[in-house]
Parts: sequence; C-alpha cells; structure tokens
Amino acid sequence: MEELTDWLTLWRVPGIGPVRFQTLIERLGPPEEILNAPAGQISAAGFPPGLASAVAGADRRCCEPDLDWLDKPDHEILTIRDPRYPSPLKEISHPPPILFVTGQCDCLNDPQLAIVGSRNPSPGGARNTREFAGELACTGLTITSGLARGVDGIAHEAVLNRGGVTIAVTATGPDRVYPARHRELAHRIAGDGAIVTEFPVGTPPRADRFPQRNRLISGLCLGTLVTEAARRSGALITARHALEQGREVFAIPGSIHNTVARGCHSLIRQGAMLVESASDILRELAGQIDLGTCAPSAGRISTRARADLSPDDIKLLSSMGHDPVSVEDIVESSGLTPESVSSMLIMLELKGYVGLGSNGAYHRLRSH
Repeated sequence: MEELTDWLTLWRVPGIGPVRFQTLIERLGPPEEILNAPAGQISAAGFPPGLASAVAGADRRCCEPDLDWLDKPDHEILTIRDPRYPSPLKEISHPPPILFVTGQCDCLNDPQLAIVGSRNPSPGGARNTREFAGELACTGLTITSGLARGVDGIAHEAVLNRGGVTIAVTATGPDRVYPARHRELAHRIAGDGAIVTEFPVGTPPRADRFPQRNRLISGLCLGTLVTEAARRSGALITARHALEQGREVFAIPGSIHNTVARGCHSLIRQGAMLVESASDILRELAGQIDLGTCAPSAGRISTRARADLSPDDIKLLSSMGHDPVSVEDIVESSGLTPESVSSMLIMLELKGYVGLGSNGAYHRLRSH
C-alpha cells in the first residue's frame, strides 16, 4: 500500500502528466525516491524549479480520497507495473501511469473495438450504432466507448441488451458519472465490464480532459469504428489517435446531405476503411485475433444472443469447427442439403455467426 500511495501522490502533483511522470521515473527512479528527493536534485534532472518544489513538497495525505475509494467493492487502482494493466495501452505513446477501474479488471485485456460518434446522431446513425454494436458484441468482441450521450451511450446500451461486455472510458474521477443521466447505465456497464479513468477521485468534467480521454479509448482497442460524426467532433479526435497508435479505423458512410456523416466521409477519404456490415470489420480483424475463441469461451455471452438459432443452424455451426471451410465441406459434414446450407449461411452471416473470407470459405465468428 505504501508503494501505491507514492504513485498516487506523485500523480496528483499539479503539472504532472503522463509524459513528466514517465520522464521523472526514467531520470530519478521509482516514485518513492522521487518524492524523497530534494527540489534541487529534481530541478537538476531537467525539470522546472516550480515543479521540482511541488514534487519535493508533496503531501502523501493528498491521495487519501483515492485510497478511501479503493476500499469499496469492485474498485481497483492499477499502476502500469501491475500485471492486470491492459497490454494494448502500454504500446501507446506516454500511457497513463495509473488507472482507476470500477468493475471487472480482467476484461481490460480482452480484444476490444471502439465505437464512437456524434452526440446528436440522426435516426439512421443511431440505428447503425445499435446494429453494429450488438452484432459485434455477439461475436465476443468487447465494445469500448466514452459514456457520452449520443452514439457512445447507444453503443453501450446495445451491447448490454445483447448480453455482451462493454467498457466505458471517462474524463472524470472514478467517483463521478458524466453525464449524470448515464448513472444507471454506468452501473450496468460495471456489472460484467468496466469503467476506466486515469483521473483521480474528485476530478470534475472539463473540456480539455475529453480529448485526453479519447486517446485511451483508441489505445485499448484493436480498431475504432466511427458510426456518424460531424467534421469537427471528439469522435474524429479518437480516430486520429487510433491512426497515430497504428490501430485500424473504420467508418460508416452516410447521405451526402447529412451533416453528421461528413466526418465519416472525411475519414474514408483519408484512408479509413468503409464498412457496410459487422462482417467487414471482423474480416479485417481476423488476422489479429481468433474470433472463434473470443469471449464466448469465457461464458460472457448471454443465452439471449443465441435464441435466434434453429436446430439445423446449431447442427451446421457444430459441423464447422473454427477453421475456414468451404460450402461443399459444410454440406458433407453437416448432412444438410446444398440448398439449405447456402440459405442458412446467408442468414447466419447476417446474424453475425459466420463470416465469408476472400477465398470463398466460411469461418465461425462465435459459438452457439
């Protein structure tokens, strides 16, 4: 606990962000040694005198609110040296040294896709968000977003309604929910997923913190899907972070007359992948993860997600295994007629159970 107290104390020093925190450790050692160092030594290491004095004079009692928060059930504080700290975040430039997590820490290392977009989506944008989020969650992908109103909230809700797992990354302290209307939604998210922030207890919402939060949304994920966004929006900031982090960016096209579709069109012109279905995304990510053994093997997908399968559907899926397989092989192994298999595969692809590869072979996307 003393080590965690040192980390939290240093993190709370005004003027310390991820860059300076990391640089301090590289030049002066662990937080305990930094906090015990005289201001002159810190200044001599290349830091401004004002910051050096603030670090040397830091009071460890400042982090008592964080430790009190940690005492509550399902609350965790992870330093970057904690084995539970999400590996994808370690790969980005200047990752947060500390994460405050409400809910289930284990899902932070699951394969994730970010879904972001307008705070005021059109009816079509809202519908696309629900459909993509729900279908992708049923494949076993964890869906990550920012808990904001509009597309973020719609994506979280859609995943929960399909029995999937979702993560919310916030721009406030872990003791606050913003917007307040999403308090109940946040509680549901933390049930099987997690709410994550790098900001200490008591941090209020502030405009400049949301772009900072957005780099974590993209950093946790294999890729970012923008379902609808204006040309100037936080969603495009998240997409830009994703590109800088070497992650995939997907965008759904919209009407040329829809102002909140222009951000997606701009992304597509810049090289984002145009997607028309969840299968487009899954095919692109298939080389990075084994979708057949994703979250369903961990028992996270609700039985509600498989209520739309007939006995023949289950028979067909059981015959496929997890490797790509031709239609002819499916007919032979399942004992079903070629006509039945062909029509069933089309419906199963629409429901997100199977995907069609570029070589004409089908692969199973989720268990039944």
